[in-house]
Amino acid sequence: MECFFYKPSMIRLLLIFFCCFVFAYTNISAQGFVTIKTPEGVEISENGKKVLFFQQKPKSLNGEYNRAGYIHPLYSLNENTLTQDFPDDHPYHRGIFWAWHQLVLNNKKIADGWISENISWRPLTLTIKKKKKYVTLHSQMLWECVLENNKPVAVIKEAANITVYKSTHRYRVLDFDIMLLPLVDSLKIGGSEDAKGYGGFCLRLKLPKDVSFISDNKEVIPQETAVTAGEWMNFSGSFESETSTKTGIVVFCSPSNPGIQQRWILRKEASMQNVPYPGNTPVVIPSEGLRLKYRIIIHNGEVGNDEIEKLYQKYFQGS
Repeated sequence: MECFFYKPSMIRLLLIFFCCFVFAYTNISAQGFVTIKTPEGVEISENGKKVLFFQQKPKSLNGEYNRAGYIHPLYSLNENTLTQDFPDDHPYHRGIFWAWHQLVLNNKKIADGWISENISWRPLTLTIKKKKKYVTLHSQMLWECVLENNKPVAVIKEAANITVYKSTHRYRVLDFDIMLLPLVDSLKIGGSEDAKGYGGFCLRLKLPKDVSFISDNKEVIPQETAVTAGEWMNFSGSFESETSTKTGIVVFCSPSNPGIQQRWILRKEASMQNVPYPGNTPVVIPSEGLRLKYRIIIHNGEVGNDEIEKLYQKYFQGS
C-alpha cells in the first residue's frame, strides 16, 4: 500500500488558500446592512460602520423629559456622531425627532409633546425589512395622555417608516415616512403658541462654529422666526471636528406634505433645526391620518448645490 504524504510546499499552498478563503468570507459577511436589536431599540450599520440608533423604548433624564421613537445617535460616513440627546441648553431636544407643543382636544390643550408634558409614548411593534440596497424600520407606538379620568388614554397611533439606502462613497440617504392617526375625534396639533410656531420634523445637531445654511444655491441667514427658502436645506460645516473637512446634512421636504414647504427655523448655536408645520395655529388631524415625509442626505462635503438640486428633483418626481 502506498502512503501519501503532503510536501511542505503543498502545505503552504493549502494554508494560503485557507487564509484567502477566510479573508474573502469575512469581507463578504461584513458587507451590506446589519441590524442589532437591543432592549432599547435597533442599531443599523453598513459595511461594518454604524449608521444610526433608533430609540424605541421610552427614555428620560432623571425621570424628566420622557421621549421615545427618535434617532440618536445619527452617524456621519466616517462614523462620527452628528446628533445630541438631552443637551444642557434644551434637555427636551433629541436627535432626529418629530414633536409638537400643542395637542388640543375639544379646544383644550391636553399635552405638550415638545417638552414631554402630560404625554407618554408606548411602543407597540418594531419590525425590520432588510434588502440588498436598503433596510427599513417600521415602528408603531401610541401617544397617551392623562385626561379627566386620571388614566392614560391613547389619542394618536404613530406609524413611522425609516429607510436607510445603500451609501455611495460620498453620501448616504435616509427616508422618513411618518403617519399620525387620531384615536379620538377633533384632535388638533400645533407648534409653539408664539410667533416662531416651531414644531414638526426636527434635527438636534452637534453644531460647529462654521455652520452655514444653503438653499437654492444661496446662503440663508437664520432669523428668530421662520425664514422662507427652498424645498431643501443643506447644513454645512465642520461637524466631525474643527480640523476636518466640511460635512453636509441635507433635508428634503416631500411635495406631498401639507402646508408650505419653504419655511425653515434655523439656529446657528445651541438649538434644533426645524421644518415647522403647521405653525402656531393648531390644525385638525384628518380622520385618515396626517402623513409627513422627509429625506435626509448625509454627505462628505463633496456634493455641490447643483447635484443636491438634481437629487431633489428625483425625490420630487418619485413623490
